[in-house]
Amino acid sequence: MSTGVIIVLIVIVAAVLVVAAVLALRARGPQHGGSLKRRFGPEYDRAVVRHDGDTKAAERELSERVRRHGSLHTRPLEPAERERFEARWTAAQERFVDSPREAVGEADRLLAELAGARGYPDGAQYEEQLAALSVHHAHHVDGYRRVHRVTHAQAQTHTAGAGSGGAGTAAASDTEELREALVAARALFEQLVRPGRHDDGRPGTGARVAPDPAAASGPASAPGSAPASTPASEPAARAPHGWSLGKRRPKES
Repeated sequence: MSTGVIIVLIVIVAAVLVVAAVLALRARGPQHGGSLKRRFGPEYDRAVVRHDGDTKAAERELSERVRRHGSLHTRPLEPAERERFEARWTAAQERFVDSPREAVGEADRLLAELAGARGYPDGAQYEEQLAALSVHHAHHVDGYRRVHRVTHAQAQTHTAGAGSGGAGTAAASDTEELREALVAARALFEQLVRPGRHDDGRPGTGARVAPDPAAASGPASAPGSAPASTPASEPAARAPHGWSLGKRRPKES
């Protein structure tokens, strides 16, 4: 075989290898994006929206989150710790009927402390803690984001209202926003307070839940009247996880 033929064969083989490498890289791109989308779910969509539809930029951000926090090892709670967190959450739920703003603020603080106790970044580093939680609890982390956002927005509004002589009682629309945020945050609380699929492959059992007085009495019950029974055929009236908060306006001060 002549030298010229050998050179031509080498060039052809090199060209084939280059084309194969390019095709492999192109194939890896969509697969990597698809993997991130499966892992992050709703967080992937939020990242895309935050980057004005730029999926590459969103995927770079999410990949960086995985790089920083993907190998994070959480620690289980001691039984006494778990009981304290569950008792505080139950108290926040019960407090919501009369003091929704304070109850949601307590939920915000409680999730920050609980995540820190489980081994996530400290709650004082909110953005970093949220990023770490999004890697391991992507489908539930938005509840924490909502109570944190609403808590700080309500605190600023309340401060401005107090400075101008405004009333401290939440409006009905504000109360509904607080209620929805607290309901959404409960899913992450359940994931963190007890072992779930992320921790040991088994579904979490969830926290003990105190009955909601407003939900139990029903909207038509007058104060002091006997609680009306809730028909078993109305599951849509209950919030996820078998728990709902009443929409009753808090007492006027």
